[in-house]
Amino acid sequence: MADENQFEGTARDFGGRIQDAVGGLTGDIETQARGKWNQAAGKAQKTFGDAADEIRENVTSSPLAALAIVGGIFFALGFLARR
Repeated sequence: MADENQFEGTARDFGGRIQDAVGGLTGDIETQARGKWNQAAGKAQKTFGDAADEIRENVTSSPLAALAIVGGIFFALGFLARR
């Protein structure tokens, strides 16, 4: 199951590449910079989507282990908050 962030990130990265190329061809530094920014943001968004998809698969395949991990995290946070 693909996360929407994967698709949007890929599209934003692709759009940024086009924007970067157009800025380079026309000599417009601002358009080129926006393109590079969109490329980086798209890659970050796609990476977030990949991570969310991986977590979703792990939780679905072994829910008891995921529940134990979450319980351990909350136990540790409660212990630290009490100090």
